[in-house]
Amino acid sequence: MNLDYLIIGQGICGTMLSWNLMRAGKTVMVVDDSKPYTASKVASGVINPVTGRRIVRTWEIDTIMPFAVKAYQQLETELDVSLIRQSNILDFHPTPQMMLAFQERLIEEKEYLRVPEHTEPLKQYFNFNFGVGEINPCWLIDLHTLLDCWRARLKTANALLEQHFDWKDCRIGEDGISYGDLHASAIICCEGAAGFQNPYFQLLPYAPNKGQAIIAEIKDLPTTNIYKQGINLVPWKNNQWWIGSTYEWNFTDTHPSRDFRQKIDTYLQHWLKLPYTILDHIAAERPANMERRPFVGMHPVHSTIGLFNGMGTKGCSLAPYFAQQFTAALVNNEAIMPAADVRRFSRILSR
Repeated sequence: MNLDYLIIGQGICGTMLSWNLMRAGKTVMVVDDSKPYTASKVASGVINPVTGRRIVRTWEIDTIMPFAVKAYQQLETELDVSLIRQSNILDFHPTPQMMLAFQERLIEEKEYLRVPEHTEPLKQYFNFNFGVGEINPCWLIDLHTLLDCWRARLKTANALLEQHFDWKDCRIGEDGISYGDLHASAIICCEGAAGFQNPYFQLLPYAPNKGQAIIAEIKDLPTTNIYKQGINLVPWKNNQWWIGSTYEWNFTDTHPSRDFRQKIDTYLQHWLKLPYTILDHIAAERPANMERRPFVGMHPVHSTIGLFNGMGTKGCSLAPYFAQQFTAALVNNEAIMPAADVRRFSRILSR
């Protein structure tokens, strides 16, 4: 079977790239064995325009966020499901110092920060003493529905191979690549954390970190917003909330830890006034990197091997924009943003 592109992985990167390539009229085959706990499946699905204690705009957010919103809305129409909704973050200041820091940033950052008008009703749900700020707009992506529905679409199009990919079964040639009875002009690696062992890209400055989250049932808590005070409470479905997350740089395994669960339990008991029931505890390894910029493009030496990875915690916002850029580069030979183009590491990858 002849193809244009073989895509490894169907997380947020593999989903967005395969969607864009198929819209461009290209034939693809996605190879994915559907592991239960991957970075995309464990992620909250939040697009937040500001970041960090200094509450600064995330990289290229003014371009990337509107593009992402439009892409998810297009996918909603195409798949006939609900995938995206605005869900602004209510940021509960834990200390007077954090309240002052927010107020200082508010003077400079008027587009994404504001003080909500009516916070008194929140006191029936939360304990807080130092006020509340709002990040607006923020968006919430239903990643599970997106990944499941796009997977079903791939199956219908005979464009999904549900198995573990092994480089030993892949033959790289000057005219393309072969994998079993498939022959493609190029292979694109969207493997997420599995990319750390990719033989063609393992020298890149990956910085793997572990994220954990709790899934809890909290009845009567309004699902109109994301709530934040050190941890995030993100509405999921059926009174369920995603609660987390951690950024663990030194870890020995990717399993849920007792310490994290106890920490969340203690935090909720002090902050939340409503009863809650912990339903699940999930964890995964994120494909982050030291630069905090994605890896997009074809290998500088092996021209039939490409990479779309390194999104870290920003996959929901970054993947739509750079999937389109990668597709335009493959189809029309257009340039990829230099800060994201994997060829910025040509010296390392040429070794």
